[in-house]
Amino acid sequence: MANVSMVTEVLLLGFSEVRELQLVHAVLFLLVYLVALTGNLLIITITALDQHLHTPMYFFLRHLSLLDICYITATVPKSILNSLTNSRSISFLGCTTQVFLLLLFGGSEVFILTAMSYGRYAAICCPFRYDIIMNREVCAKIAAAFWLSGGLDSLMNTATTFSSHFCAPRIMHQLYYEVSQLLKLMCPGEARAEVCVLVLSVILCLGCFVSILVSYAHIFLVVLKMPATEGSTKDFSTCLPHLAVVSLFLFTSSFAHLKPPSPSPLTLDLLVSVFYTVLPPTLNRPIYRLRNRDMKVALGKIFSVHFIFGVN
Repeated sequence: MANVSMVTEVLLLGFSEVRELQLVHAVLFLLVYLVALTGNLLIITITALDQHLHTPMYFFLRHLSLLDICYITATVPKSILNSLTNSRSISFLGCTTQVFLLLLFGGSEVFILTAMSYGRYAAICCPFRYDIIMNREVCAKIAAAFWLSGGLDSLMNTATTFSSHFCAPRIMHQLYYEVSQLLKLMCPGEARAEVCVLVLSVILCLGCFVSILVSYAHIFLVVLKMPATEGSTKDFSTCLPHLAVVSLFLFTSSFAHLKPPSPSPLTLDLLVSVFYTVLPPTLNRPIYRLRNRDMKVALGKIFSVHFIFGVN
């Protein structure tokens, strides 16, 4: 008979058992977290204060920055704390909360990235109808839809996972708690329902990715027909980094959740988890948003005003 018991705590083994390496991990992740937090807070502040940036594009960027902050905060601080205190265990409630938040913000980010690609399509391919297609009411409904969709997806996955029985030992060779790793801890036959829900979520994410590809295919066809001007170059410089971040996020997360579970710990599992939880919130800022000329101008205005008032 399997040793079936209620989950009271789960142990995370992290990168290494060596104390020095644990401290190195804590310092590196703290630096990355501070960079991501500072950059995204800066984006939210700039787009909120500058009236010229109160457009649909920057409306979604503001939400994306908020999601990035929440997404990386759901995992990295706890991982840093575990390394500093050499503590590996977490309560059942804490594990459930972390999984729910990770799925909520991750799912919502997929949907908002899809909405942003549609916004870029409307701006470039339908410029004269852009104000009608992406008016304030439509943007508000889209924002409500991606938050609600992320919440429902997270609720289904979390409820299905933690309504199952787990068998000892409850040890994960990971930096944080994720559904694909929790599947390894379930008793034989218990994971079928969660696998179905997980596959459905991945199919939905891949559907969003196809929608993004279709939007950018139309954008590239339109831009290629334009004369080689600064405007077309700007369109490419805006769209290509966005597509790169989306691809990194979706492919690494899909690989992590669909890869057959391995009985032995793999360094690849740890690296993939970093790729889709830590890097996207950090890379979104430098390669997509702060490279935008409007953002740089707004940033310069804000710092100029504060400098003037500070001098006076």
